[in-house]
Amino acid sequence: LLAALRSLLSAGWDSEHEVAWIWLWDNVVRLLEAEIDKPVRYGQAMEMFASSTPEQVQNRHRLFFESFFTLAPAGQAYFTQSTARLYFIRNQVLSMVHELYKQPAEVVFSLGALGLRHVGHGVPADLFGPFVCSAVEVATKVAPKPECVEAFRWSLSLISRILMRVVTEGSTIVMR
Repeated sequence: LLAALRSLLSAGWDSEHEVAWIWLWDNVVRLLEAEIDKPVRYGQAMEMFASSTPEQVQNRHRLFFESFFTLAPAGQAYFTQSTARLYFIRNQVLSMVHELYKQPAEVVFSLGALGLRHVGHGVPADLFGPFVCSAVEVATKVAPKPECVEAFRWSLSLISRILMRVVTEGSTIVMR
């Protein structure tokens, strides 16, 4: 990359550019090395978090929706289904969070379609923040270890950012 950039900018390339380029890539390497083991560690933590009894899962669902509707009352307009459907949606969220560590490419691909369904239903991107905060708040209360909460937060935040981007970029002026 350095050689290609140097040849493209040969007239203006000097030692300051060289130092800046090396500094940039040294920092990229440092940041990646600090994060590279997280998917493996977090995947193991999510396995522990995912193993719950049906009663524990149902309690989490109830706590989550109570917290979410308190944080974002406008969200009630988009979650008008039965309790069983709400629990199904929450199970799908938990499944995606868990699967992100096992099959990231497939999950990211499916998030594109899910985001467009959100666009079709007119779900505002503003609700994703309270949704994630509520989910993490509940996870903090019920997770067996702090690393489980961090693994959950990291993957759900990533999923949320992907969905927000799809919703923001996928909606046309007519849909807004």
